[in-house]
Amino acid sequence: MSRAILRSSPLRTAAAVLAALAALGAAAPGAASAPGALPASGAAGAGSARPAPLRVAPLRVATYNIHAGAGEDGVFDLDRTAGAIRSLHADVIGLQEVDVHWAARSGFSDEARALAARLRMRVFFAPIYDLPPAAGSGPRRQFGVAVLSRYPLVHAENHEITRLSTQTPDPVPAPAPGFAEATVLVRGARVHVYCTHLDYRPDPSVRRAQVDDMLAVLAEDAGPKVLVGDFNADPGAPELARLWGPLSDAAPHGGATYPAASPAERIDVVAVSPEVAVTGVDVPDTTASDHRPVVAELRLPSHGR
Repeated sequence: MSRAILRSSPLRTAAAVLAALAALGAAAPGAASAPGALPASGAAGAGSARPAPLRVAPLRVATYNIHAGAGEDGVFDLDRTAGAIRSLHADVIGLQEVDVHWAARSGFSDEARALAARLRMRVFFAPIYDLPPAAGSGPRRQFGVAVLSRYPLVHAENHEITRLSTQTPDPVPAPAPGFAEATVLVRGARVHVYCTHLDYRPDPSVRRAQVDDMLAVLAEDAGPKVLVGDFNADPGAPELARLWGPLSDAAPHGGATYPAASPAERIDVVAVSPEVAVTGVDVPDTTASDHRPVVAELRLPSHGR
């Protein structure tokens, strides 16, 4: 089977981005920034050939599998989820297991936009599944990943990677969406933030294919990159080995993240490209989900002020 990356169709991708940008405006005034408004990196003033000095932009990034808004106790409480995210004090957060009108377990709520509104952040939601409404009318049922940001999102895209569906009988590995990319403008620096949720099954072959697909997407982008997500495998697992080189594990000696009450596995990961410096990592003790979040303090190269 070919592992070349298959992108979402232009219509579906455009619709996803337009929906995401609409959500940005609802979540925070002036949230969406047009790509054309971004000044060229290192541009000098009129009549000058001297580039702007290189600076460092701090960025606090987190990854959090929110378990569709249910805590380790199994109780759905989106206010509790929002409180746990707020306590991270992160600038950008990648979320996994996000329901949007998905099921009764989350009250058929739009968790992506509800959390963005509570936290006054911009949001891009990338569905893995996009199904007709359960009752034959109303919003479509969606489940996937999301990126929340305090900084402007200048581009967003929902990429396809290999998946083994949980929604069809006898599934076979096939390209499916749900690998989110958001380009974030941080004090003059553009950084590509990717959010993923890898396959959970014991057989590592699908995760291995997903790694190859993600690397193909990352290879198309220049500049600083941050990949966050629930990898459903320890970073040292053989199927993840190809990630390390293009990227580095931000917390190679970090604490376990799952299950939240008494974690024994480190499957929630922040990874960065060589341009990005890591100055600190934390795994907060919270049971607002069945996973613990991971927070990383980063430094990005920037020509901004």
